[in-house]
Amino acid sequence: MEQLIANIVSKVGIDEGLAKTAIGIILNMFKDAAPADKMSALTDAMPGADSLMAEAPAADQAGAGGGGLMGGLGGMVAGALGGGGDNPMMAALGQLQAQGLSMGQAQQVGQEVASYAREQAGDDVVKDIAASIPGLSAML
Repeated sequence: MEQLIANIVSKVGIDEGLAKTAIGIILNMFKDAAPADKMSALTDAMPGADSLMAEAPAADQAGAGGGGLMGGLGGMVAGALGGGGDNPMMAALGQLQAQGLSMGQAQQVGQEVASYAREQAGDDVVKDIAASIPGLSAML
C-alpha cells in the first residue's frame, strides 16, 4: 500500500494524507457497489486497505453530491455515463472534489488505485468490481 501512496503523491502531486484519504474514498466506492466476494478478494490482496477505508470520510461528511457548478457538472457527467443521482462513481467524485481534488486529479487517483489493485488482486477481480459501477470501466 505504501507504494500506491507514493505513486499517487508523485504522479498526482498531492500530499500523503490526501492520497490516503482519496484511496479510502475510492475503495469505499468499490465496497459499496461491488459483490462482497470480489471486494474481499481485493482487500485481502491489499494489506492496509481496510484501515484506509475506515479512515476515509463518509459520503455525508465529505460533501458528496454538492450543489453549485461542480454538482451540476457531476450530474451532467453521471447522466452521460448512464447513471442517476445514486451513481457510486459520481458520489465518490463529489467526495474527492470536497477534499480539494480536481476532476483530473480524481481520475488519476482512480487509475492508480485500479492499476495497483490489478497488480495485487488480478485483472479479473478489478474487472468484476468495475463492471458493478456504471461508467467506471470506461474510465479505467
